[in-house]
Amino acid sequence: MHVLSIFGTRPEAIKMAPLVAALRREPRVRSTVCVTGQHREMLTQVMALFDLEADHDLDVMRPNQSLNGLYGRLIAGADAVLEAEQPDCVLVHGDTTTAAACAMAAFHRRIPVGHVEAGLRSGDIRSPFPEELNRRFVDSVSSWMFAPTPSSRDALLAEKPPGRIWVTGNTVIDALAATVERLESDRPLAATLEKRHGWVDARRRLVLVTGHRRENFGAGFRNICAALRELAQRDDVQIVYPVHLNPNVHDVVKAQLSGLPNVHLIAPLGYLDFVWFMQRAYLILTDSGGVQEEAPSLGKPVLVMRDVTERPEAVAAGTVRLVGTSPERIVGEARRLLDDPAVHAEFCRRGNPYGDARASQRIVDVLCERHTAEFVP
Repeated sequence: MHVLSIFGTRPEAIKMAPLVAALRREPRVRSTVCVTGQHREMLTQVMALFDLEADHDLDVMRPNQSLNGLYGRLIAGADAVLEAEQPDCVLVHGDTTTAAACAMAAFHRRIPVGHVEAGLRSGDIRSPFPEELNRRFVDSVSSWMFAPTPSSRDALLAEKPPGRIWVTGNTVIDALAATVERLESDRPLAATLEKRHGWVDARRRLVLVTGHRRENFGAGFRNICAALRELAQRDDVQIVYPVHLNPNVHDVVKAQLSGLPNVHLIAPLGYLDFVWFMQRAYLILTDSGGVQEEAPSLGKPVLVMRDVTERPEAVAAGTVRLVGTSPERIVGEARRLLDDPAVHAEFCRRGNPYGDARASQRIVDVLCERHTAEFVP
């Protein structure tokens, strides 16, 4: 079986890396990898970390390009690769424009599509934008839908898609588990990271922040920065914010938060470094989807700076709380976790509903038509 995996962004690469590795180990599979060249520097870091090599690189990024311009280049580039490779199936991940465009290109050529991380739904077609629509479209043309949780399977069943559904767990937990094991077993590597981030003040509780969502551009990020400015007045916290390179994020954050003594605005982190910071965080503020899945595995409370989430399982489990972008709500919930040890401990005691680090092998078994037991949280 010839499997073509296509991905482009850093989060996609992290979540597809353990699956590509599992495909590479399977003797019944010929595995080909195509990257689209988005997040070039960060993508290169992830590929090196997980020892991945691309067979094709679409190099689609252009300065200030529109979503429609990106979509068109992705379809044209993916179509050329499909023509050259003639795969038996195409694997795409998640909710990106890459996933939607490449699934469309495969569908036009009648090549079966497998959707990794299928069935996530926020219920709002405009949030996250355009990710919610991308997911729904990819599921509608997929032959295999690899749902990470029973809830995502149930969302798919309600829509009655034409393909088959398996609950596999999320491959990001596979990637996280492998990275944590490496950090714990490789003492020279751990020492290197400790030295690299020696400026972290162990006397203060670390508040880790990430933010990049398109729906928060403008007023949303200004509100988030206002909340961080207020939290930064506390002497007992140290805020670390790896700032996304998109000017809609970077320019606002730099203008609002530069110069505050206990706020560290740093360059985007490689995955190894980011996991190191998550391990040391007391609290995580994010608008990211992946962090909502990873942090509970590490016992870290998460405040999600969005109004809706397509990952309701962590909210139900009590490991994640939706706070939107209201400065008052963000600051209020952060203070509860910082000031009340019992509240913090309750967040940390919850389990992770997203996986058991065996999702990638389940997906390979399904593709090879072997029996596999589905993931049960």
